[in-house]
Amino acid sequence: MPWKYSGRIIRVGKAWVDNNGTQYPAVWNNYSADEKAAIGLTWEDEVAAHDNRFYWGRNADGELIPRSLTDINEVDEDGNPVNDADGNQLVTLGLKSNAIALAKTQAAGLLAPYDWQVIKATEVESYSVPSTVTTYRAAVRTASNSIGTAITNASDLAAFMALYDVPVDSDGKPTGNAPINDWPDAI
Repeated sequence: MPWKYSGRIIRVGKAWVDNNGTQYPAVWNNYSADEKAAIGLTWEDEVAAHDNRFYWGRNADGELIPRSLTDINEVDEDGNPVNDADGNQLVTLGLKSNAIALAKTQAAGLLAPYDWQVIKATEVESYSVPSTVTTYRAAVRTASNSIGTAITNASDLAAFMALYDVPVDSDGKPTGNAPINDWPDAI
């Protein structure tokens, strides 16, 4: 983070003026640590980065603000439901709902290239879907259901975050896919 003086950020390479009207040149950063302290400059360490998939940011105390796992029914400051134009209560989807929706979208995307074969098999009596395709499609549906179950069963944020961890061996090399992304290999 930056150098600060009385709560103000002081930019390196820029001249600045203190509260008493004393002007400091753009080379103030060349001052010794004691000189900087004597004029009231302090260094603020950078706040550790956060994973915005799981956290909104940090509060004033620097603590992480977790995103909700579950859906939240929106209410106003008086606790009354906030409704849309049709009178339905607004709902902010939680991490679980968003992750399940994404898994379903991914599954649909994996199945779509082979849909034509399934459709053709229903329309053309002499055609049957190749077994590699039916096996793959079944594996995608099974994976989608397994991913959805794992998401639903995550009891807290730590368990949910663990779904994104790629398994590794003792050398740190990946040994598979993260549970949230454990789809069958394409055919």
